[in-house]
Amino acid sequence: MTHAAVLPRTLWFTRCPVPTATGIAADRRWLTDEFARDGIAVRSLQDAEPDADRAAHYTHALPGLFREGGNVPALWARSRGERTRLVGLTWIEERQSILVAPGSGLRGAAALRGSRIALPVHSIAIDFWRAMALRGFEGALASAGLGLADTVPVDVTADGSGEQWSAELAALRRGDVDAVYVKGALAVEAAHRSGAEVAVELDDLPDPAHRINNGTPRPITVHQDLLDEHPGLVDRFLAVLLRAADWAADRPDEVDRILGAETGAGAEGVAGAYPPGTHRTLHPDLSPRRLALLAEQERALRAHGFLPEAVDIDSWADPAPLRRAAALNGTPALPPPATP
Repeated sequence: MTHAAVLPRTLWFTRCPVPTATGIAADRRWLTDEFARDGIAVRSLQDAEPDADRAAHYTHALPGLFREGGNVPALWARSRGERTRLVGLTWIEERQSILVAPGSGLRGAAALRGSRIALPVHSIAIDFWRAMALRGFEGALASAGLGLADTVPVDVTADGSGEQWSAELAALRRGDVDAVYVKGALAVEAAHRSGAEVAVELDDLPDPAHRINNGTPRPITVHQDLLDEHPGLVDRFLAVLLRAADWAADRPDEVDRILGAETGAGAEGVAGAYPPGTHRTLHPDLSPRRLALLAEQERALRAHGFLPEAVDIDSWADPAPLRRAAALNGTPALPPPATP
């Protein structure tokens, strides 16, 4: 057992503004309560003072950090040599759509052949927005036996554009592009304001492989240093997340409330982005199916140049902490995933 004198003074967590067990646990203050008896503060990277290393959300260069967020930055950090480990994956359907201008007549994935598709460009270290658009269009096109080569990609400068998707939707209104990829609660609201119409609902595509993107599957990662030096802390943190997912499974209204706070969207945006039953899909696991879907994402991101080196998903994953966390909660066997 690690001696209390050498325990870290602070554990950090970070999550994306989406449905996560981390967000639920933070709202309930269970993470704070779990480690208070050890004299360990648990702090959110997003809510820390301005001098906090918020870039660690993408780089994971902070050893005491737990991250539950998009797979593009997580894979990028690992491919750059950061010593992270994958300790959990969730699959939470989060509305993904291809939008077109009002009255365009484009409907269905096959109709995207020859269309000008918007690919945003952000001046950031890892442009996960662009990666999401590429993968969203790839999934939609693949469902119709098409590929990106069957379209005309158009770069859309998105720096300083303000709200999410605003640069792409502005390009759609101007007629510079024919189709835009969006996802999530804020996208539902943005599409409503712009009057854009849905050409493809990726959530309706039966093959989960066509919905692989930044958040599907969504990884939970920790730093190898923390896992090596304080495995018990990692186990306890994950045990809290499993309890939070259990709690959420019986409380859809509470989850919707927390989702509104996490995403910054109103009730209409939350309801439009997350289907009924979302509150029952927050449990992480490392099932072979989810690992295989993440491996497919890794190959695609590398093919598009987002990853400098290959990431071996199987060697990156460490299932032991999640098994030990389940045992701490008195559930030695994790339930089978409700979604891919």
